[in-house]
Amino acid sequence: MVTFKDVTAAKARINELINYTPVMTSRTLDSMIGGSVFMKCENFQRVGAFKFRGVTNTLLQLSSEEKARGVVTHSSGNHAQALALGSKLLGIHAVIVMPKNAPAVKVQATKGYGAEVVFCENSVQSRETTCRELMQTRGLTLIHPYDDDRIIAGAGTAALELVEQVGAVDVMVCPVGGGGLGSGTAIATKGACPQSEVFLVEPKMADDAARSFHDGRLYPSVYPETMADGLRTALCPRTFAIIREHVDDIVTVSEEEILNAVRFLWERMKLVVEPSGAVGLAGVLAKRVPTQSKRIGVILSGGNLDIQPLLSSLKK
Repeated sequence: MVTFKDVTAAKARINELINYTPVMTSRTLDSMIGGSVFMKCENFQRVGAFKFRGVTNTLLQLSSEEKARGVVTHSSGNHAQALALGSKLLGIHAVIVMPKNAPAVKVQATKGYGAEVVFCENSVQSRETTCRELMQTRGLTLIHPYDDDRIIAGAGTAALELVEQVGAVDVMVCPVGGGGLGSGTAIATKGACPQSEVFLVEPKMADDAARSFHDGRLYPSVYPETMADGLRTALCPRTFAIIREHVDDIVTVSEEEILNAVRFLWERMKLVVEPSGAVGLAGVLAKRVPTQSKRIGVILSGGNLDIQPLLSSLKK
């Protein structure tokens, strides 16, 4: 299982490749929730999401033979872009399996970074099957979006940086889909400030992680239709085990509450954050986590929003 030492080692390993992202605060937000909120802006990370941290930590540890054969993954967007850019920087060929309903902006960005895109059906099973076929036929190495200790350790560096920037927090909050960020965040937070509580936030429309956590059994994702498209994946045994050990609770938010968080970030903070990236803040705004007189760290996990529907509406 990933340890705090693994997170600190990952931070040193990837330091030259990643952006040291800023932490934003808002007096308006603090007055609304009765606490002090520190938002780690991973929307300013390379490729616009925290995913670049875990990917670079993993690629840097591949053997020369694995790098020469190339890598493959499945992703609806942010992990895809991260692997595409990371591979380009390190001279590795990357093949990305993406569902047909992946946001166009993320598909275009993935191709723009030089990766080969292979489309699959809109289900977790199709994504995994297509990846296995490519591994078997082309000898590619799988860089899983979250079921990998190296990915988890890299993801945890965002929370570690946040604590280094603002000091110890009472509560740490981040979104949860497959659990890579949630696992890494929990390990980093508990290692850096052991008295902190860690809360993961999930859309009610995609509540498999919350149900798994509370029932003590792993539920699959049925690829729900939530606006938080990056959180449609399910926990794996690896992330589930870490989350059960280190996370205090998983709470859910409605689609309206997610939209309210996005609106607050856009209108009041002038921060472009995608719905998936705003889910943690949605949990804070809805007070699903302790807020009164608390120091609260929030991971804004990404900002790759597909604005084409908005632009199309403006033309009408």
